[in-house]
Amino acid sequence: MASMVIDDTRERMSRAVERARSEFSSIRTGRAAPALVEKIPVEYYGSDVPLQQLAGFSVPEARMLVISPFDKGAMAAIEKAIRQSDLGLNPSNDGINIRLSFPPLTAERRKEYVRIVKAMAEEGRVAVRNARRSGRHDLEALEKDGEMSEDELTRAEKELDKLTQSAEAEIDAALAHKEQELLED
Repeated sequence: MASMVIDDTRERMSRAVERARSEFSSIRTGRAAPALVEKIPVEYYGSDVPLQQLAGFSVPEARMLVISPFDKGAMAAIEKAIRQSDLGLNPSNDGINIRLSFPPLTAERRKEYVRIVKAMAEEGRVAVRNARRSGRHDLEALEKDGEMSEDELTRAEKELDKLTQSAEAEIDAALAHKEQELLED
């Protein structure tokens, strides 16, 4: 039973790490990347749909992203959603594609992005700790019900602590990489 609880906790922690990494990829580094815009909700026929379901993306040059809508009728809605996002981009429409030109980042903007990424990393660490707390609670319930001994509980809690440290280290490594990426010119 304890191994099932540990496996479940390991899975939740790995999902928290992956979530933090995917959030990091949505932060702009001065280079064009589809991850920056693919999750933007676009109002399409009365419902919000992620942009990635409405269009294809290409990066013809380092600071240019081309969005090719599958339905040309969605162009105005896509442009509106991009303008309303907090990316600070101004889309240009040639009737077939939408082009996004990424200006170089200012030093002030880079520092702001670093603060945002650090906050995202802390959210990831909190999610990992919540998974540990939940796992500990489940293990203590097993011990209370007599399904495991106190020694087994101690061993399982040490395993949870190792998993937690490992997951937090992964988040910290991803944070350091993203921070370096943001601060380089």
